[in-house]
Amino acid sequence: MISTEKYPQYLDQPESRRLEFKESFPKGEQVARTAVAFANGAGGRMVFGVKDSPREIIGIPEGQLFTMEERITNSIFNQCAPAIVPEVYIQSAAEKTLLVVEIFPGSNKPYYIKKRGKNNGTYIRVGSTNRRASHETIEALERQHRKVSFDSLPVYDCGLEDVNLKPFQKAYRDLTGKPIGKNQLRNLGLLTPEREQVHSTHAALLLSDSPARKRYFPYAKIECARFKGTDKQVFLDQASIDEPIFAPIEPCMTFIKKNIALGSTIGEIYRKDRWEYPMVAIREALINAVIHRDYSILGSDIKVAIYDDMLEISSPGPLPDLLSFEDLGTGRSEIRNRVLAPIFKDMKLIEAWGRGIQKMKTELKDYPEIELVLQEAGHAFQVQFIKKEPKKKLGRDQVGTKRGPSRDQVGTKRGLTDKKEASDHKINDERFRLLQICTDAKAIVDLMKIFVRSNRTKFKDGYIAPLMAEGLLEMTEPDSPNSPTQKYRTSEKGKELIKER
Repeated sequence: MISTEKYPQYLDQPESRRLEFKESFPKGEQVARTAVAFANGAGGRMVFGVKDSPREIIGIPEGQLFTMEERITNSIFNQCAPAIVPEVYIQSAAEKTLLVVEIFPGSNKPYYIKKRGKNNGTYIRVGSTNRRASHETIEALERQHRKVSFDSLPVYDCGLEDVNLKPFQKAYRDLTGKPIGKNQLRNLGLLTPEREQVHSTHAALLLSDSPARKRYFPYAKIECARFKGTDKQVFLDQASIDEPIFAPIEPCMTFIKKNIALGSTIGEIYRKDRWEYPMVAIREALINAVIHRDYSILGSDIKVAIYDDMLEISSPGPLPDLLSFEDLGTGRSEIRNRVLAPIFKDMKLIEAWGRGIQKMKTELKDYPEIELVLQEAGHAFQVQFIKKEPKKKLGRDQVGTKRGPSRDQVGTKRGLTDKKEASDHKINDERFRLLQICTDAKAIVDLMKIFVRSNRTKFKDGYIAPLMAEGLLEMTEPDSPNSPTQKYRTSEKGKELIKER
C-alpha cells in the first residue's frame, strides 16, 4: 500500500505514546515490544527511515523496502501474542521513501512477547518509551478485554459496616431530590450482590467518608501547591485535600483562589472583579481530573500546581485508549469510570458528556492572555493554563495593578513593593483578614490556628513578613523579636487601610 499524503504532519511531531521513529530495522525485540505496547494502549505508528534526534528524514532504499516490510510483519507475528495484524504502507516525504507500520488498539488485551509470557512480556507505552507492565496494569488490561470498569468491581474483604456512605447519600439527595436507600445504591452500582452477599464496590469506597477509603485508596486525593517562581524548588503554600471524591472540588477551588490574584477594573458604573485565571474553566478541569482519573493507579494522586506563569492540573492515567487528542473538544466522550460518571452527572457536577473541554475553551475566550494546553505527561493527563508573554514587560512598580500579587510571593517581582500598592488596596483577602484580626494583638500560634496553618516559617513569610514590610503590622515587643510572649498587632497605618476599605 502506498500513501498519497504529500507530507505527513506526524513527521513534525515529537515521539509520543502513539508515535515512534526508527532509522532502520533494529535488532532483538524492539519492534515487537513497540507493537505490543501500542496494541495494549491507544495504537500508534512506527515510522522507519527517520532519525529522531536530531530529526532527519533518512529514507529507506527502494531495494530494501519489501525485505524490511517482510521482516517487520514476521517479527510482530512470530513474537507477539495474541496475534497483532499491522497495517504497513509506503510513505513519501522530502523526496525520500519511508515505511510506516500502523498498530491499532487491540481488543484481546493484554498483548505480550510470547517467549517471556504474560507476566514478564507485557509492555505498555509511557510517554515515548516502552515499559514492562506491572501486575496491576496487566489486571487493568484484562478488565478492558472484559469491558469491566475498575470502579464497578466488588471489594470482598471490606464489610458494609466499614463503608460510611451517609454524607454522600445526603449530598446526593440534596442535589437531585431523589431518595437513595439500599435499593438505589444497588441500582447506582455502589452495592453489588454476589453469592447471597452484598459487597461494596470500589466506587462506593471512593465516595465514602470512612477509614476504609483511606486504607484502600490512600492516593485518591488532591495535592495542591503554590511554588515560588517557575519551578518546584520552593513551596509557598500547600494543602492535601483528602475528601470523598464527590467533595474535594470546593476546597481545592478555595486553595486556588487564595493563591492567585483577583484584579479589578472600573466601568462606567460598577467595579468588575476578574481572577488571574478563568475560574469556570479551572473548575471544569478539576471535575474532569476527578471523574476521569484512573483509580486503579494506586501510587499517584491528582496534583494542582500553581507557578508564577502557569496553573497545572495533573490526573493519573492517560487519555482512554479510544479517545485521541483530535477528539478533545468535539463532544466525543470515552467514560473510564462507568459507575461514578452517571452519579456525577446526577449531582450536576457533569453537565453533559464530552462538554468539559468545550466549556474550558469557551471560557478562555475572555482570557486572551491565557493559553490552554492539553497533554499526556508520562502516564498522566495534564491541563495547563499558561500565561502568554505580555507585549510590554511590566516594571517592578507596575506589579499588582492588572495582574496583582499572588499569595506568598514575598520578595519576588510580583510581591508587594511600594506604599502606593498598599494605599491602592493591593493586599490580598487573606492578609487583609489578618490585619482585621490583629486589631487585638495576637500571638503567631493563635494566628496559625485561625488560618489553619502548621508550618510556622511559611506562615510568617507568607502572612506576617509582607504586612510588616509595608508597615501595616507591628510587634508588641520590637526590641525582642524572638520573645516567647511576642504578639503582632495592626499598626495605625493598617487601621487606616481597614477604614478605607
